[in-house]
Amino acid sequence: MAGAFGWGLLAASSLVLGALVALAFPTSRRVIGLVMGFGSGVLISAVSFDLVQEAAAKSTGHGALVGGLFAGCLVFFGGDVLIERFGGGDRKDTGGDQQSGSPLAIVLGTVLDGIPESMVIGLTIFQGGEVGAAYLVAVFVSNLPEAIGSTTGLVSAGWRRSRIVWMWVAIMVVSGLASAAGYGLFQSSSPEVVAFVLTFAAGAILTMLANTMMPEAYDEGGRWVGVATTLGFAVAYAIHLLD
Repeated sequence: MAGAFGWGLLAASSLVLGALVALAFPTSRRVIGLVMGFGSGVLISAVSFDLVQEAAAKSTGHGALVGGLFAGCLVFFGGDVLIERFGGGDRKDTGGDQQSGSPLAIVLGTVLDGIPESMVIGLTIFQGGEVGAAYLVAVFVSNLPEAIGSTTGLVSAGWRRSRIVWMWVAIMVVSGLASAAGYGLFQSSSPEVVAFVLTFAAGAILTMLANTMMPEAYDEGGRWVGVATTLGFAVAYAIHLLD
């Protein structure tokens, strides 16, 4: 379990790295949008080949796959609606619209975005004895643009730099705990339950991408975001083939 916690920390450490980059090197919103598009493509590839494909290989039918996919979608959607009502809906906005939001809601919203992918890290370690390199890289890479974009917006909204860094450190620790939970909670689970959990995470990640990350990427990066997203997908798929 300690190993799962460590790998979860490693994958989420890019949140802190991205925040430090944003604080040290002011980046144009267009570049941030393109980087977010790249990260979106990476996550789409991870969902396709490291979550859904793996779940299909474990499941003996399609009920767990479909059920998990839509359960993850609906749970994330419901959580996102609640967080938006409390002021965390603009957590990925790079233009400083977080000014009117609740700091706690922004933090909780960012945690909501990252927990599904972190739990899968621990689950894959238990299932295969080691972490999947392709998925780990996908989570690490996709966290970078999220942290860069959100940090830029929080700075514009007037947040103190130390407060921003500690927020990402706390979220990194929570991600490590989520990975450890993914390792410990499903040790006696059947292949159908594992398949359900994998597609649950897939549904949550897809909903997060469609509702928050990709719209912001297009708003800031314009049409070239489509190219960046395709490139991210291709790079992540290449890593998957080498894994």
